[in-house]
Amino acid sequence: MIKKFIDFLTFEKRSSAHTIKAYQTDLEQLRVYLAAHYETDQPEEAQSGMLRSWIVALMEQGINPTSINRKIASIRSFYAFLRKKKVILKDPSSILVTLKTRKKLPEFIEEKGIAQLFEEIENPEDFAGIRDQAVLELLYGTGIRLSELLSIRTSDINLYSHTLRVLGKRGKERIVPLTGPLSELLPKYLSMRAPSEPTDQLIITDSGKPAYPMYVQRLVKKHLRLVTTLGQKSPHTLRHSYATHLLNRGADLNAIKELLGHTNLAATQIYTHNTIEKLKKSHQDAHPKS
Repeated sequence: MIKKFIDFLTFEKRSSAHTIKAYQTDLEQLRVYLAAHYETDQPEEAQSGMLRSWIVALMEQGINPTSINRKIASIRSFYAFLRKKKVILKDPSSILVTLKTRKKLPEFIEEKGIAQLFEEIENPEDFAGIRDQAVLELLYGTGIRLSELLSIRTSDINLYSHTLRVLGKRGKERIVPLTGPLSELLPKYLSMRAPSEPTDQLIITDSGKPAYPMYVQRLVKKHLRLVTTLGQKSPHTLRHSYATHLLNRGADLNAIKELLGHTNLAATQIYTHNTIEKLKKSHQDAHPKS
């Protein structure tokens, strides 16, 4: 049933590769636990108490509450699938309660740090330099996710309308505008990339192979460590910076939601907290009674 659920996520729900891998890992961990403690390796046979004891075991191991909550979400989705398929009549995960977690604000790089970043990589001459610049400009200039960056094909770029077609979560498409620097840089990158490359994936390695997540993560970290001391130096840091800077400069929250590819406004509203924190600091620094 785990395999059937993963196939459902892959082919019907069209979940991201990251989500599928996480769900599969969580369910395999549950299966191993059940086999070790309850003499069954079939999660569809689990009772509520078995699931609760697994969550308690995870807590005793010191697993981060956020990670445990993700595992709870995974098994809830799994048992909802089993009920839909009439494999089970009662959902044993319904008694599980998510753990309280401390809300963490998205980390972002200040605008001066972003300006410094692009000054550092300005006017590269070789292919690797131009490719790195294209990656950073795309991540910050459009706010796309790492998975979305890696799914971009050369045909997704429309240099005439200065737009980019992005394939988001669950196969949802959106069109995002290209910045001025991107409109100038991408034709140069495409000409150096050469149409003879065996892949039409936009971002490729130095050897011409399709770029992969760890490759881009290392590339981004290498450049971000020159301009920020943030603990998180990842492609998502540039996405957070993109959204925060748009909001700080007066962009409409609903417009930012569409640009980021969020399905609901609640996911976008977290960026308003960064703006509020900035206002609090300004107030504290300037007000006589602060």
